[in-house]
Amino acid sequence: MYRTRASADEIARLFAAVDRTGNEPWPVDVYPDRLAPIVRHGADGPEIARARWGMPTPPQHLKTQRDPGVTNVRNTGSSHWRRWLGAESRCLVPLVAFSEPGPDRKPLWFEPVDEAPMFFAGIQTCGWTSVRKVKDGATTDDLFAFLTTAPNAEVGAVHPRAMPVILTKPDEWQAWLAAPWNEARDLQRPLPDGALRIVS
Repeated sequence: MYRTRASADEIARLFAAVDRTGNEPWPVDVYPDRLAPIVRHGADGPEIARARWGMPTPPQHLKTQRDPGVTNVRNTGSSHWRRWLGAESRCLVPLVAFSEPGPDRKPLWFEPVDEAPMFFAGIQTCGWTSVRKVKDGATTDDLFAFLTTAPNAEVGAVHPRAMPVILTKPDEWQAWLAAPWNEARDLQRPLPDGALRIVS
């Protein structure tokens, strides 16, 4: 789970993008398979849109017709994910805090110590048809997920395997959206140690 900003207007103040959401408020707590705002490439430049959290699952991992989606991606060398690594399929996912399960399985929340704006380094696809929920049958959705990497010190103390790829600087945001993959892939790295704090 993570927390996003409350409206497109808040995101637009951080990033010059056209609002395609109508600037309607949305839930700030984001759970897998829910709609959430992303910044992506539009016909007239960057746009703020809403997409469903969970990219298509690699077919070999599907046991039934239902595809619940993959919320985060680590192995960018996989042939399944390579199709969405070009600049046209990358997106930025705005957040103010994210959680990891603590020792008691309750979420521990992380936020930046300097309150800097943050975006997950995301990938997205538009108009994907799949069965997300059996009761709904096949639906066509815009989908997104974000990259993970090795954890920094704060996250590693709680979750030693991975942390989300988080971008905090405008030049990183621009590079993620526009740079060729052989440059953008260098952004798949942890935040520096000391950049996050745990909040209740």
